[in-house]
Amino acid sequence: MAPKRVGIIGSFVWDVIHGRDTAAARSAPLEEWGGIAYSLAAFDAALGPGWESVPIVKVGEDLAGRARDYLRTLRRVAPDAAPVVVPHRNNRVTLVYRDAERRTETLSGGVPGWTWAGLAPLVRGLDALYVNLMSGWELDLDTFRILRQQFRGPIYCDIHSLSLDHRDGGERSPQPVPDAGEWFRCMDIVQMNEDEMAMMARDPLALSAMALGAGASVLVVTLGARGAVYFAAPGFARLGDLGRGAGNRISARGGPVRTALARGVPARIPQGGDPTGCGDVWGATFFARLLDGDIMSDALDAAMCAAARNVEHRGASGLAHHLRGELSHS
Repeated sequence: MAPKRVGIIGSFVWDVIHGRDTAAARSAPLEEWGGIAYSLAAFDAALGPGWESVPIVKVGEDLAGRARDYLRTLRRVAPDAAPVVVPHRNNRVTLVYRDAERRTETLSGGVPGWTWAGLAPLVRGLDALYVNLMSGWELDLDTFRILRQQFRGPIYCDIHSLSLDHRDGGERSPQPVPDAGEWFRCMDIVQMNEDEMAMMARDPLALSAMALGAGASVLVVTLGARGAVYFAAPGFARLGDLGRGAGNRISARGGPVRTALARGVPARIPQGGDPTGCGDVWGATFFARLLDGDIMSDALDAAMCAAARNVEHRGASGLAHHLRGELSHS
C-alpha cells in the first residue's frame, strides 16, 4: 500500500551562528543548514512506517546543489520530491546568541513566498500539511485562506517568524500580528513560543480563546527547557478526532477546554550544546507522532525527548541519525 504523504512547507536557510558555543576552540562563527532542515530531520526520525515526507520548499540557485545533497541524506523523503529552484540568492540568517535561549536574527536573501497558483499542484494528493513560517512570508494570509478552503487534511502551523518584522539591514524584531484570528482560522494545530505569544495576545488564556474560537483544535506554546503549555478543544485527544473540513472541526463543539503544562525533559546540556532548531524539532516530532496515531500526551512526550536530544547535536546535518539514536557527525 502506498505511504501517506505529509507536505512540509518552509524555507531552507543558511545559518551563520555567533556565540552558541562557549568553548574556546569553537569561538569562531559557525555556518550550516538551518531553517526547515531541522523540521525535515525530525520528521525523518519520527514518522511512522506508513508515512513519507514531501518537502514543499524553494531554494535560491546559489545553494540549490547543497539543498539537494541534504535531502538525499534523509530516508523518509518521497522519491518524487525536490526543492523548487528560484533565481534569487538563498535566505541566510545571522544568529547572535545572548544566552541559551535568546538571540538576535538578521535575515538576508530574496527567496519569495508561494502563490496559490504555484502551491496548488504541489499539495494535491497530500494527506496532511506542516507549515513552518521560517521567513514569515512563505504564505500570505490570502494564500493561506485558499489553502484551508481547498485542502481537506489536517494543517499544523508553527507561527515562527510571522511575528518578526524585517527592518532595513535585515535585523528582525518582534511585531504584532495583524488579523491573528484570521490566521488561526487556517490552522488545526498552532505552535508558537513565549515571545511570539506576546505579539498576539496579553496572556495564554486570551490567546487560547482567540485560537480555539477561530477554529483551531490545539494551541501549544513552547517554553524552552520548562516544557510547553497546551490548550485543546473539547473532544480532542488524537488527530483522528478532527473532522474533514472547517464545518466539522471539533473546536465548534461544546465543553471545557483542556489545558496542562507538559514539562521538559531534564537534560544535561553539554558545553557547546546547541539550542538552535529545538522548536522546529519539537513541532515536527509532535505532529509526526500524531500522524502515526499517538494520543496527544504520548506525542508531547516524544516531542520533549526529541528537543532535548537536539541540544546535544550541532546543526541540522546528521540530525536525523542522532534523533534516531544512531551515530552521526555532530
